[in-house]
Amino acid sequence: MSENMMSGTRAQSLSRWEQLQNWIYQRNVGGRLTTLAFFLPPALVLFSIFVFLPITEAFYYSFYKWQGMTDIAESGQFVGLRNYIQVLNHSVFHTAVYNTFKLILLSLVIQLPIALGIAMLVAEKGFGNSMFRLVYFMPFILADIVAGLLWRYIYDGDYGLVGQISQLLGWENFYPLADKDTAYNSILLVVLWKYTGYHMMIYIAGLQGIPKDLLEAARLDGANWWQTLIRVKLPLIKHAVKLSVFFSIIGGLQFFEMVVPLTNMGPSNSTQTLVSYLYQYGIIRMKVGFGSSVAVIIFAVSVLFAFMYQKYVMSKD
Repeated sequence: MSENMMSGTRAQSLSRWEQLQNWIYQRNVGGRLTTLAFFLPPALVLFSIFVFLPITEAFYYSFYKWQGMTDIAESGQFVGLRNYIQVLNHSVFHTAVYNTFKLILLSLVIQLPIALGIAMLVAEKGFGNSMFRLVYFMPFILADIVAGLLWRYIYDGDYGLVGQISQLLGWENFYPLADKDTAYNSILLVVLWKYTGYHMMIYIAGLQGIPKDLLEAARLDGANWWQTLIRVKLPLIKHAVKLSVFFSIIGGLQFFEMVVPLTNMGPSNSTQTLVSYLYQYGIIRMKVGFGSSVAVIIFAVSVLFAFMYQKYVMSKD
């Protein structure tokens, strides 16, 4: 009786093992599970080291008044939500939020339509179009620091291009980066110059993926240029448009490197962005707890936007 029970148990175990093998085989069609087994663990390790652990520490530090010079247990003072309250009530933080929103609005309303319009004109393959795309994309290749230093010289009211034009026209020397009414608008102009080519290339990739048969069928049906654009091209590149919008908003939330060489967050904090605010008040002034609260706010806003955008916009493709 016991031998029969043991053989039945062994048969049941073999049956479950076969079921598991069948399940793995069915799920591994195309090598998906094998790919996950090779690439997911390293990605999780890197994510934990460079994202999860730092943001966890920042969240912990944000409840303390701490300069970061010694151990937090020795010199840190627990203040609860006081850092968050100070950040949300700080007028410079309000300026940073306004400037970030202004940058995102510029990108969505002006930059992306310009990039799309240029992409429509130069999407066709050809030597002239290829050279134009190359030249127009070149500013994006420059590092933000390099672009900032270049344009700081251009905006110089004495020796730069702006100064030379002012002297040529007989005007008084104009220093756009020294005037808080024009400094941030000058930065936005640099952003427009640098990143329009990047979004143009995204749209060109989408346009070149449209089957030629569909465009030819639209022409045979009597569709004009505008109708082809609205009814055929735009619906077929909506995934590229959504991706471009996502990059614009996330880039606006993380915008920082170009501000430092151009204005160093001045004059009078008029060119602060969210990340430059974190840099100045959290790192330069050695307020680690205060800066950590700013980092947590930026991280929460970015993650919330990415999640909502993925769920309600990107998932519809």
